[in-house]
Amino acid sequence: MKKLFLIIGAPGSGKTTDAELIAKESDKITHYSTGDMLRAEVATKSELGLEIDQYISKGLIVPIEVAIKTITNAIKNAPTDIIIIDGYPRSMEQLNALDKYLQNDSSLELISVIEVHVSEETARDRVLGRARGADDNTEVFDNRMKVYTEPLADIQTFYTSKNILKVISGEGTIEEIVLEMGTFINSKI
Repeated sequence: MKKLFLIIGAPGSGKTTDAELIAKESDKITHYSTGDMLRAEVATKSELGLEIDQYISKGLIVPIEVAIKTITNAIKNAPTDIIIIDGYPRSMEQLNALDKYLQNDSSLELISVIEVHVSEETARDRVLGRARGADDNTEVFDNRMKVYTEPLADIQTFYTSKNILKVISGEGTIEEIVLEMGTFINSKI
């Protein structure tokens, strides 16, 4: 059975970097970033990529069918049985779609949802300081932050009720955060 860990956090929380480093430390773990998967599709300039770009470039959520298809394909093709996906879910619609998928697939178990918590000030400083792409500007950041925070309480409540939400601080050093997250993940596998 494949074991799935989801990592959520505000833009600039460090969730992708943390997950990449944890996966690098272990050949048993595969990491996927929904943002990277979607940006890679955009880079191909395919029809799907152009559709995705219409949402990402404005800081909006990609339609559920596209996101679920991208994620489930990645999980099925993962070379390991332990998978970390960061940046998902970002809405109750995404959460419900994934939950429904998990109920119908006995070969995959959601072990934990890890929330990397940072202040909005920290998130803003990190995102605007990195300027990784066209979507890293103040207006898009504000929209991405709003998109992240609006459903957050409902997402937290849902996963807390299943006793699988783990909140860690993303305010420390990368080493401290990766150590805490990695230790937690290893304790669950």
